[in-house]
Amino acid sequence: MLSYDPLACLPSSEKLPDSDDTPVDNKLQDLIPGLLKALLAIPWAERMDWFFGVDMGIYYDPDLPAIVPDGFLSLGVERFYDEDLRPSYVLWEEKKLPILMLDVVSKRYRGEDSTKKAEYAKLGILYYVVYNPFRRCKPRLEVYKLVNNVYELDDGNPVWLPEIGLGIGIERGTYLGIPRKWMYWYNQQGKRFLTPEEKEKVAEQKAQKAQQETQLLRERLRSLGVDPVLI
Repeated sequence: MLSYDPLACLPSSEKLPDSDDTPVDNKLQDLIPGLLKALLAIPWAERMDWFFGVDMGIYYDPDLPAIVPDGFLSLGVERFYDEDLRPSYVLWEEKKLPILMLDVVSKRYRGEDSTKKAEYAKLGILYYVVYNPFRRCKPRLEVYKLVNNVYELDDGNPVWLPEIGLGIGIERGTYLGIPRKWMYWYNQQGKRFLTPEEKEKVAEQKAQKAQQETQLLRERLRSLGVDPVLI
C-alpha cells in the first residue's frame, strides 16, 4: 500500500521567492528591523530557539503569494536553518507562526492600519507592532495584541511583551552613527539594551575614568611623599 505525504507535494523554501522584491521607499524599513535583530543577539546569544527575519517572505498558503513584513520574530524554531540561512519562512516547514510582526510606515501607505492588520489577525499573529516615524501629534509606536481574534492597542512606550520576555519601544539614541529615535528591546525594568557601538562607547568611557582615577591616586601618593612605582 502506498503512503501519501501531503507535505511532500508542497513547494520547499528553496523553490519559493525569498521576498516580493519591492524596493523600500524609506531606509528605516531596513535599518530598524536590522537593529532589533542585532540587539536580540545580545541577551539571547546562547539561545538557539528563535529567529528574526528582515524583509523576508512568509508563506502560509501554497496557493497564495508570501506576506512580507519589514520584520518578524518567531520562537521555538531553529535560530540557524543551515549554513546558507533561511531563504524564506515557510509555515508548513517551520510549523510555528511568528509571534510578532513589525511594519515601519513609509510615506506611501501600505495598509498597516487595515489590510495588513486584518491579515495578521486572521493568521493568529499574537503581536503586531507598527512604527510611524512621520507622525507628529499621535503616538509613533503602536503595539497591538491579539485578544479573542481582535487586535487591542497598547500605545505605551515601552510595551512589555510577557510571551516574549522583552519589552519593545522607541527612544532617542545613536545607531550606525545616526542620532535619532530608534526602536529597541527593553528588559523588565524598562531599561533598553544598548547597541554594539553604544556598549563600546560606554566601555571606553569606563576605561578613561579608570585611567583618570589611577592618575589622581598617583598624584596623591606623590604629594604624601610616596613613590607609586614602589607600591
